[in-house]
Amino acid sequence: MRDALWTSDALIEAVDARSVGGVEALVTGISIDSRTMKRGEAFFAIKGDRFDGHDFVTAAMERGAALAVVADDRLDELPRSGRYVVVPDVLAALEDLGRAARARTEARIVAVTGSVGKTSTKEMLRLAFEACGRTHASVASFNNHWGVPLTLARMPQATEYGVFEIGMNHPGEIESLVAMVRPHTAIITTVEAVHLEHFGSVEAIAKAKSEIFSGLEPGGVAILNADNDQYDLLRFLAHTASVPRVVSFGVRRDADIHLEQVVCHEDCSCASARVLDVPVSYKIGAPGRHLVQNSLAVLGAVSLSGADLARAMQPLARMKPPKGRGERHQLALANGPATLIDESYNANPASMRAAISLLGATPIERPGRRIAVLGDMLELGEASASLHRALARPLEEAHVDLVYCAGR
Repeated sequence: MRDALWTSDALIEAVDARSVGGVEALVTGISIDSRTMKRGEAFFAIKGDRFDGHDFVTAAMERGAALAVVADDRLDELPRSGRYVVVPDVLAALEDLGRAARARTEARIVAVTGSVGKTSTKEMLRLAFEACGRTHASVASFNNHWGVPLTLARMPQATEYGVFEIGMNHPGEIESLVAMVRPHTAIITTVEAVHLEHFGSVEAIAKAKSEIFSGLEPGGVAILNADNDQYDLLRFLAHTASVPRVVSFGVRRDADIHLEQVVCHEDCSCASARVLDVPVSYKIGAPGRHLVQNSLAVLGAVSLSGADLARAMQPLARMKPPKGRGERHQLALANGPATLIDESYNANPASMRAAISLLGATPIERPGRRIAVLGDMLELGEASASLHRALARPLEEAHVDLVYCAGR
């Protein structure tokens, strides 16, 4: 028999809906994309910016959907032979199912936010916790108003460790999402000038990131970057939000989790640190000082969750850069090989500096060259020109030989 994520009765009760047609008794998964859904999954017909899921309900049924969650005002447009769960609002129903999934689990939950480094940190957390027990984590960058409830709704009841990524580009977004996730541990990787035009200052961005404190479970812990310029403000905001414990990480010797030594190689990074007074040495299977920095928060979250720290460190050696975030490709050119480092997922001052630093740390054989291809950094407001100009120094320090710029 197929493993059931939900029974249809439990799903219908969770979203306060009615069924139409012969819905299947067991639901093996949750999908919002008819192209990738598998037989037995529930299809939620969410209306997005470009597509309306109701236009793909027939395709979902043909792929073997156990049921489709659809809006009451669209039911008459759908085939009468379908298997439907009918609700006033499909996205609201997905949120309700996410809350029900959170309510039924006893898992230790970690939530990650920050201006940069969320997805790679989430992936390190996933690897670390998977070595310690049944782990559920968001896929790709499912960190927005539909990605977070979708990830929650997909969480099996028997999960022991849950890892969630929470993003934002406007004030108030994190608060509503973290209220669903209700983490025991909240990590803020860093606060930088990202989406600056929506906030006006980096301090305002820090305040928006601090919304993650509002959803912490009683007795929860905030893990903050002691090396970030906004650390003191974030610590103050955590105390203002009555967070009972704040744990710091970074290269500062007084940080609760501090880096003692790091060696970055072309394809990996090796580090030694003290994690809440426990000495550790470990390897990350991807290069970059920024990954090492955030791995400190990962190991802190593991320790605070009561998982086995020694066991959790080992799989970090298998860590690979997520797509578009430092992924490497070997190219065979007419005059010799080239390494393409793909950092195309996003561009902001912090991620640009990290990418340029990684390029500078990548060895070359002369007459080989380091070449940077840079696109515009968007949503920086009035500071845009100065923040673009400020990349000149990192490029010089990284000994980049040639720079191509695309954009205004």
